Amino acid sequence: MATNELQRSRGKWLPVLGLVLAAVVAVGYLWLRQSPEPAVQQPLAVPPAMPGEPGQPPGNLSGGVIEPPASLPPPEPPAELAGEPLPELDDSDAAFGEAVSGLTGEHAGLLVINHLIRRIVVTVDNLPGERLPLARSPVRPAEGSFRVAGEGEAMTIAADNAARYTRYVRLAEALPAERVVALYARFYPLFQAAYEELGYGPAAQFNDRLVAVIDHLVAAPELSGPVRLVQPKVRYLFADARLEGLSAGQKIMIRMGTDNATRVKARLREIRTLLSEAGRGR
Repeated sequence: MATNELQRSRGKWLPVLGLVLAAVVAVGYLWLRQSPEPAVQQPLAVPPAMPGEPGQPPGNLSGGVIEPPASLPPPEPPAELAGEPLPELDDSDAAFGEAVSGLTGEHAGLLVINHLIRRIVVTVDNLPGERLPLARSPVRPAEGSFRVAGEGEAMTIAADNAARYTRYVRLAEALPAERVVALYARFYPLFQAAYEELGYGPAAQFNDRLVAVIDHLVAAPELSGPVRLVQPKVRYLFADARLEGLSAGQKIMIRMGTDNATRVKARLREIRTLLSEAGRGR
């Protein structure tokens, strides 16, 4: 029973990757259901509190040092929206939530609109780290429990586990990339403000972190065949020490299954290209 509860708590995250797709621009798709690796013995890294919550130390608390790309200016909003004022970050849920819902359509219910921009920024920032802040997920948890096949040395991620993430992959693929980037550009000052709340200075641009994280996720190993697991205590671990040493974000790419990861990477590359083109065009 304890194991199932831990798996359900980790399940919040597979959806989060979809927010990288869309938040990869401001929205989207961070679905990281971190099932095989519930850290029971160690406290989970928690990012700065949302308004109205007890204070927490700032910054990325789970590591996540990756090489940034050459600084890339964030995309500019469409000309017809460039002069329109933005709400304050604390008051952005209604405007940003409405804009995001317009892109996600029937899938809008997967998102947690409350403090959505902050949730996206915190999640993106922590994807290259060891752990993810589950309480700050921008999406609802995936349904069902992490699926395992076999026992002992033959234990692997079950083939049907990938099906739990299909709806998030479909959401990521359904999001029009150009509109996602346009939405990100429109609200970028608020993303930057949320990034600075984590303890980064104004010279550190969230857009650079976002592009670096996309590159990091795309670089996740591509595996063939069943992925072996071990369960030395309560939590599942990858049997291969190289895989167990990967970041939380790259582990997610493996857990979602080869086909899903291939489709997500294709989407991430598309958004990465649009961000680069927009940045170079300034």
